[in-house]
Formats: sequence, C-alpha cells, structure tokens
Amino acid sequence: MDTLETRELRYFVAVAEELHFGRAAERLGIAQPPLSRAIQRLERRLGVRLLERDRRGVALTAAGETLLYEGRAALAATTAAARRTRRAGGADGPGASRDRLVLAVKAAASHELLHKLLDAYAAEPGAADVEVLPSGTCEQGEMLRDGRADVALMHAPFNSLAGFDSEELTSEGQIAILPAAHPLASRTALTLADIADVPGLPLARWSGDAPGPGPVIHDQTQLAQLIALGRTAAVFPDSARAWLWAEHTAVPLTDAPPVVTHIAWPAHSRSLALARLVRTATRL
Repeated sequence: MDTLETRELRYFVAVAEELHFGRAAERLGIAQPPLSRAIQRLERRLGVRLLERDRRGVALTAAGETLLYEGRAALAATTAAARRTRRAGGADGPGASRDRLVLAVKAAASHELLHKLLDAYAAEPGAADVEVLPSGTCEQGEMLRDGRADVALMHAPFNSLAGFDSEELTSEGQIAILPAAHPLASRTALTLADIADVPGLPLARWSGDAPGPGPVIHDQTQLAQLIALGRTAAVFPDSARAWLWAEHTAVPLTDAPPVVTHIAWPAHSRSLALARLVRTATRL
C-alpha cells in the first residue's frame, strides 16, 4: 500500500499532535470510536505500529514520528495546491485578479527594499497584482509551504531557506532601536550583551518567539509606540531606519551577524508572474 488519503493523514496528525484520542476527536469534530478505528485501519494497511497505547496515554513510535513529519508536509502541500489554484482562477476573494501574487514579508523589515521592488515590478509590462502579506518572525517559510504566499522576503540567519529556491538580494548590519531618551541611545555603538538585560527596557518579542520578559508584538505600529513610550527595545536590520519615529534612536550593533535578505519561492513553482517578480528583484 503506497498511497494515503488526505482524511487519514488529517486524523493521524491530529492524534499525533494531541497524543490523546479524545482531544483529537474534539479537534476534528468527530466521535472518538470512529477515530480510533480509522487509526487502527491505517496501521493495518501500512503494516506498522504508529502509536503505543497504554494506561499512561499515547506515544509515537519511530514509524509514527516519520508519518507525523511526512504527513504534515503532505497536508501543507495539498492545502497549498488548493489555495494557489483558487488564486490562479481569481476565486479566493471578491473581485480577485486572475493574475495575482502574494508576497510574505516580516512586518517592519526590508521597508525600503520592498518599496523599490513593488515600484519596479509594477512598471513591468503585464505585471501581476502583488498582495503584501505581513508576517511574524520566521513565519514566511510556513506561508510558502501551505500556500498562503507565493513568494517571500526571507532573512538569513533567522529564516531557513531549506526546500525553497532563492536569490540573495542584500546584506546589512543590525541595529538596536531604542527610546530616544534612554541613556543607551547616546552611545555610538553597542553589543548584543549591552541590550540583552537592560532594567526596565526588555527586548520586544514577536508572537511565536520564545518566552521572555519583553512585550509580545503583533505589528509594526504597536512596536513603534511601545519603543517611543520607553517600554521596550528591538533589534532589526539596518534598513529598519526607514520607519523610525522621532522618538526612536538607532544604534549599530558591532557583534550582531549580518542579515542577508533573500527572495524565496517554492522549488516546484511554474508561475511566469513569479519568475518576472524574481527577475525584477535581482536587478534592483
């Protein structure tokens, strides 16, 4: 048996992520007995045990861990296929264009580059409509995999480019963005250690970042406001200077690694509109 149904994968991934049949059934909106039988049938068809079940709960076997990894990727691929197909046909929104690209970008990053890219591409004959989709830290890759985006601006070393085609666009240093009235703002340069644990000025965290004392940020405006109020600081590529307020100060970080911005897209893409956008980006 070399094929799997999407429904089987959804059922298994839910159980594997929850490690609890009751919670998985609730998540899927079905009763628990049919879910248990479906997983048992899947194990029989594959000829391997996917889950260990005992009184303490449910655990993944080595085969189960493999199917969880592969199943997530397969489900993301089928979702992406549906989303991109609908987008190509103009069916994913009222008045949607049939020739449209969704570009994922990290909120508040690559500000000047993004402006240049959009203006240059719009001037190209037959350019597609480009929808800019802001994302949190390191979310662009997932957006490419599940079809929410067709192309993304991604930043090494923070984003993984594994599994994508990409072209390098720019390389730049990093800065600390501080409240203008803070004593550190008068320095000509700082290190990462200088800003790591400043009393009363914790570093901001984007939604999905590791836990920490700093406020969780959801968009650029919120971040700018909190820095201006002296409640937080942030680390960004040097190009972020383009959106700073008068109440902000940018100080270079001497030991932060350079940030390399890439334009990235799914390796299997056959979109001519995407190819033209990439070509425009590499000419900037």
